[in-house]
Amino acid sequence: MRDSADVGEGIGGSPRGGGAVPIRAVVFDLDGTLADTLPAIGRLLSKVVAEQGRRVTPRQAAAAVGKPAPAAFGQLLGRPETDEAVLTAMGRYRELFAHEVLREGPRLLFPGVSAGLSALRAHGIELAVATSKVARSAEALLDVMGIRDLVGPVICHDMVRRGKPHPEMALRAVSQLGVSPRESAYVGDTVGDMRMAVTAHMAPIAVTYGVGRFGELAAVAGTRMCSSFRDVVAAVAASRPRPVEMAAGYHRMR
Repeated sequence: MRDSADVGEGIGGSPRGGGAVPIRAVVFDLDGTLADTLPAIGRLLSKVVAEQGRRVTPRQAAAAVGKPAPAAFGQLLGRPETDEAVLTAMGRYRELFAHEVLREGPRLLFPGVSAGLSALRAHGIELAVATSKVARSAEALLDVMGIRDLVGPVICHDMVRRGKPHPEMALRAVSQLGVSPRESAYVGDTVGDMRMAVTAHMAPIAVTYGVGRFGELAAVAGTRMCSSFRDVVAAVAASRPRPVEMAAGYHRMR
């Protein structure tokens, strides 16, 4: 896997307008970015789909992770999102989510996330989450991982009219933070995340340890590629007037 690198114009480049702009807020995706839920969710998707008489490969299940539940089960079952089998699968998934996924607790955090979020907050960066999860699941996941108090607004799929890659979710998050989109970054692991960031005029930062493939993510103009959460913190720090102090603070907290 390649190390973190700027692709295209990078943070503060032409996708958000001329000249570098210091980042004052960061909005995060959840699954595959903050939370290493992909294996557990993939297994749960496969289990629920099997109960509906259809088997899928681990790769097919992984491709559905991160999508809103109707789209994920519609894709896996090969049925319309309003089909009775899809609705039944969604109910079963939500019934099993706590036992199959949430029981992992803080072990679901990717390395460096808690310390990294704390370092960003300590240096005045406003934080939020924008996720395709429904609010109940997102809040529960953040709680069990022990990071709910580190982020502010949590904007979910059931709180907006249009989900990713439409920018509504990200724009609502930065609006609640009181920061302009051009002074904000969105961090995610899919092409849809990066397209949402660009459309919202936010700096797109992609993590390469989630679902998205490096080449697909890098193809979105202006995307900053990060191979670890430490790289995410460094990318944000690089836009600040005194990035060395932020990086030093992060290392002290690890």
